[in-house]
Amino acid sequence: MSILKNKKVLIPLVLLILGAGAAYSMAKPKPVNKDKVKGTIYQLPKSFLLNLADGRYGKVTVALILAPGQSDGELAGASPPSGEESIGTLPEEALVREIVTNAITGQNGATLVSTQGRHNIQRQILTAITRQTDIKVEAVLFPDLTVQ
Repeated sequence: MSILKNKKVLIPLVLLILGAGAAYSMAKPKPVNKDKVKGTIYQLPKSFLLNLADGRYGKVTVALILAPGQSDGELAGASPPSGEESIGTLPEEALVREIVTNAITGQNGATLVSTQGRHNIQRQILTAITRQTDIKVEAVLFPDLTVQ
């Protein structure tokens, strides 16, 4: 008889513990997914090949972190002809390319190779884009950079 009595007490106790565990797992807060990049990264499709001040040249690929809500124009523009490397879909991209060209042309190769020099040029480009265009850019990136 004592075994039967223990089962009557044990079963509700096990059910209570399982129910409490299920309630906890449903009620605990969900982890918040924080994006490290808030906007969209837009890479200019054509790299830059530029003359530098010290007789060298630099080849640079430029990407922009667009502010949240800033369109890269991808849906509005037509696709470029196949086999041709042309400007991309970003509004005012030709002006952005001119800003980058003017900022990098004539720089010293050592400036581009140094971290501090690159950051200064990136800030200069960001400031010029903000002043001269309607594009909302949060940062300028150089994903690929070669100096020869």
